[in-house]
Amino acid sequence: MSDHDAPQSTPAGSPPSALRASLDASHRRRRRGLLAGLGVVVAAALVGGGFWAGTAVGGADAEAATGAGGERISVKIAGSGESDLQDAVKTVAAEEGLDVTWVNFDDWTLPNSALVAGEVDANAFQHTAFLSAYNVANDTDLTPVFSTTITQWGVFSATLDSLDDIGEGARIAIPDDASNGARALFILQAAGLIELGPDVGVYPTVDDVTENDLGLEFVPIGATTIPTQFDDPSLDAVVVGTSYFDPSQEIDADDALYLDDSLSEESRPYVNAVVTRADDADDEAWDLLADAYADPRVAAALEEESFGNTVLVDVSADDLRSTLGELETAARELNS
Repeated sequence: MSDHDAPQSTPAGSPPSALRASLDASHRRRRRGLLAGLGVVVAAALVGGGFWAGTAVGGADAEAATGAGGERISVKIAGSGESDLQDAVKTVAAEEGLDVTWVNFDDWTLPNSALVAGEVDANAFQHTAFLSAYNVANDTDLTPVFSTTITQWGVFSATLDSLDDIGEGARIAIPDDASNGARALFILQAAGLIELGPDVGVYPTVDDVTENDLGLEFVPIGATTIPTQFDDPSLDAVVVGTSYFDPSQEIDADDALYLDDSLSEESRPYVNAVVTRADDADDEAWDLLADAYADPRVAAALEEESFGNTVLVDVSADDLRSTLGELETAARELNS
C-alpha cells in the first residue's frame, strides 16, 4: 500500500534518543563481531591450510565456558512462541556453558504465572509496561535483568489504503490488555484519529478519549490474535506490532497506514526484557544469557525472522527497573 505515514526521524542537529543510540551501538558491535569472526576464519585458513567446521565464531566444537563452579548451567525460559531468535539464543548460549530450554505458551498470562510458580527460571516475551501491570495486579515482584528487543507498531487495514480512507464509525481492533491497549490509543492519537485527555498517564483507556470526530468504535481483542482477525470484514483497521503477523500473510511495515517511532523516548516502556524473580536477579546465568543475545548471529536471526520490524536494544538493568518502578506507581494510582 502507498500513502502510509512513516515515523518521524530525529531532526538534524538534535540528540538521538537513548533507544536509538543503543541500536546504533548494537549495529557497531554486530559489525565488529562479524569482522572478528571473519578474522578467526582467515587466520585458521592461513595456519591450517583450510577451514574446519564449528570453530569460526565460537562454534559448537569450541571449548564451552562454564559457571563459577566449573559446571554447565541449565535454565528454563518461558516464551510466547517458537522462533528463529530462540533457536539462535539457545545455540550461542550453549557455547558459553548455558543450556537453555524454551517453554512456550500461547496465552500471555502464563509465562509470568509459570515464573511466579517456579516452573521456569525466567521469561522473555514482555515489555516493561506489560510487566508493571502484571506486578501490580498480582502483587508480585518480577524484575527485568537485561533488555532484549523492541517491536514497531502500527495501524493496518486489509481494505483501506490510507488513514484518510478511515470513515465515520470505523471499527478498529486494539489489544484488550491494559498496557498494549494504551499503546494502541497513543498510536491512534499520534496518527491524528483521536485525542486523549491531558492527564491520562501511561495507561489510558477508551474512556480517556476526549475527541473522536469520526466516532470510531474500538474493538478489544487479544494482541496475539489480532493478526489472525486482520481480514475480518467487520473490522476496518487494527493496531498491532509489525512482527505479530505470520510470514505467510506477507504483511510488513510497508503495508502500515501509520507507524510509531519505536526508538523514541516515549517508547521506552515498550522495551522487552528477560524477566526473573527478584531473588534470582543476580544469578550468573543472566550474564551468560545477555552475552548470547549480544552475539551477531542472534541479531542476524532476528532481522531475518522479523524483516527488521523488531530490533535488539541495549538498555541497562538499572534503567529498566527505574522505568518499571515509575510504571508500577502509575498503575497503582490508576487502580486506587
